[in-house]
Amino acid sequence: MIRTHYSSELNTSMDGKKVIVAGWVQHLRALGNIIFIKLRDRDGVMQITLPKAKVSPQLFKTAADLSLESVVAFGGTVKKSKEAQGGFEIIPDEIDTINKAHVPLPLDISGKIDSELETRLNHRYMDLRNPKKKAIFHIRDAALTAIRAFCEADKFIEVHTPKIVSAGAEGGSTLFQVKYFGGDAYLSQSPQLFKQTLMATGFDKIYEIAPYFRAEKSATSRHLTEFTQWDAEIAFITNFDDVMHFLEKTMIHTLNHVKKSHKTQLDLLGIDLHIPHHPFPRVTHAEAVKLLAKNGKKVPKDRDLDSEAEKKFGEIMLKKGHEMYFITEYPESEKPFYIMEKGDKSYSFDLEYKGLEIASGGQREHRLPELLARMKKQKLNPKSFEFYLNAFKYGMPSHGGFGFGVDRLVQQMLELPNIREAVLFPRDLKRLVP
Repeated sequence: MIRTHYSSELNTSMDGKKVIVAGWVQHLRALGNIIFIKLRDRDGVMQITLPKAKVSPQLFKTAADLSLESVVAFGGTVKKSKEAQGGFEIIPDEIDTINKAHVPLPLDISGKIDSELETRLNHRYMDLRNPKKKAIFHIRDAALTAIRAFCEADKFIEVHTPKIVSAGAEGGSTLFQVKYFGGDAYLSQSPQLFKQTLMATGFDKIYEIAPYFRAEKSATSRHLTEFTQWDAEIAFITNFDDVMHFLEKTMIHTLNHVKKSHKTQLDLLGIDLHIPHHPFPRVTHAEAVKLLAKNGKKVPKDRDLDSEAEKKFGEIMLKKGHEMYFITEYPESEKPFYIMEKGDKSYSFDLEYKGLEIASGGQREHRLPELLARMKKQKLNPKSFEFYLNAFKYGMPSHGGFGFGVDRLVQQMLELPNIREAVLFPRDLKRLVP
């Protein structure tokens, strides 16, 4: 049988209409002379009702023998029913058991019995049958759709940079080394060097959404070894505020799109999504350190904020009514070589969301002598970055950009306890399968 309708396409006005539906057996209740089946497809759940007096003996027996989560197609007639969910039920005259599920099931997808995250990730194909878990990825898709739409409307060009590279954008300590035809190569940490090179071509505005890899030995609820990042780079900027302005506008558009288009999923997850006001607060690193000290958390003036300080500062900002905000002008020693210096500080920023960094960026150093001086200060060998540096010799405009953690956005937006919840098949220190 070929499916003719999804559950969302059925309603009481279709009383008497013949349909073919297909999905998974979510619930089965046999009461002697009648069987009730809740059949779940991608859009929702529909009721299949089999009165023994109105269906064939073979069909009744086949239905009674079904196991939960079996994949089944039913052909039948839509009937109005005050008792059934949605006000209708389907009385079948055909059944096709496409695949009968084994018993017992590896986990309870109803959520009535809690399963450990490890168990759920080991059986992700089952875990995502839970409507709440599936809702996460509908919302993730909506967020990415909104980001792409906003970039395209602002005349950005989508690009794709290499994921096998000869050198890292941010040093070698977190690079995954791979064999490459007898030589050594690395999995890309970031498209940073390629993004900047493209600023010399006249594209002016580019973006990329892609996976990247970092060999960080961090077994935390916010770190992964493979993650999805949205990167953007903008030429002919006046200063790094131009980049922050674009980022905050995109975030407001994205959160608005998710809130308007996915209310059902947000309600299912119990999320009341707040839309930040423009412009987002901008707090310098020095100001953040002082505020933290006043609230009992001491942070060195010349160091980045650790996760505990980030979380604490998020609480401080939330009391002021801000979920999203920028921390700017980090110490230059704490930022990569390509970030422009501002004395002992830098033209840099982090976008924080509920106490977690979700984006990092700033104005790039587009002047070759100053860029080489930055590399020397950080003890980097310019010969290892020759392809990148050549682009600065023949006309490089002022530019800036950022790298944005898509997984972290979803985690914070939906208040998920672990970033692995926001990724279909997460990769970390211990997980390589599935």
